[in-house]
Amino acid sequence: MPELPDIAAYISALEPRIVGQPLEQVRLASPFLLRTVQPPVAAVEGKMVRELRRIGKRIAIGIEGDLWLVLHLMIAGRLHWKPPRAKLSGRKNLAAFDFPTGSLVLTEAGTRHRASLSVIAGEEALQAVDPGGIDVFTGDLNSFRDALMVENRTLKRALTDPRIVSGIGNAYSDEILHAAQLSPVTLTHKLQPEEWQRLFDATRDTLRFWIDRLRAEAQADFPEKVTAFRKEMAVHGRYGEPCPRCGEKIQRIRYADNETNYCARCQTGGKLLADRSLSRLMRSDWPRTLEALEALKRR
Repeated sequence: MPELPDIAAYISALEPRIVGQPLEQVRLASPFLLRTVQPPVAAVEGKMVRELRRIGKRIAIGIEGDLWLVLHLMIAGRLHWKPPRAKLSGRKNLAAFDFPTGSLVLTEAGTRHRASLSVIAGEEALQAVDPGGIDVFTGDLNSFRDALMVENRTLKRALTDPRIVSGIGNAYSDEILHAAQLSPVTLTHKLQPEEWQRLFDATRDTLRFWIDRLRAEAQADFPEKVTAFRKEMAVHGRYGEPCPRCGEKIQRIRYADNETNYCARCQTGGKLLADRSLSRLMRSDWPRTLEALEALKRR
């Protein structure tokens, strides 16, 4: 799922292309994409784009007349900048937003279409779609800690809950926790003051690094290949590869469609976290330390 740095890159690429331009037409290839009835989508056609905003993991396109097009890309939705009146052929193409200089095309891979488009009137209605998570760049350490302490949850779940922190998902939470040298399953109520400071600094520094990097790339070309797996990442998507800090192999926890990647040496004191499927299968044979894992491999 595109997260805060990816959304920031999209907005940086779109601003010089569509702000101040008339939205000539909205073409929908999938009737299931549009999640609102009023105002009708035709209400934005022929009107000028005034601004772009990030609302959590959503992109809000402000249209004159206090109207907003709100895009939620979900897991597999992506944006592409194409020549004017680009064709909407193929199952992946869901919509096109036509401007004089080009078409913004929304695609979604796979068969489970979850991406959505909403047409919203007014600032109050726009704010209502915000899940409410804090912006780590406008808040301080105390507000960050207070938000994560509302419930006693694991750090991984707290960071990825959009009601707690704005814009962070599976990929960047892995990177943040590795930078902070904290276990993804540590409970928020058990963090010590110095750990809160490390987590806060790592959250800001990690997100700022990737925002700056992806925005710079977006200035050169439209971000056509937004992905959660980047070779420069420290742990996310790098299971079995060496940790860039200590050289130990990256471990993982798999659950449902998600995967948490971490370094046992740097983040969990050498302890392996239980993988639901494998630990249930192996039971008492599940290795609980890196040393036990190596011994198991030598059998």
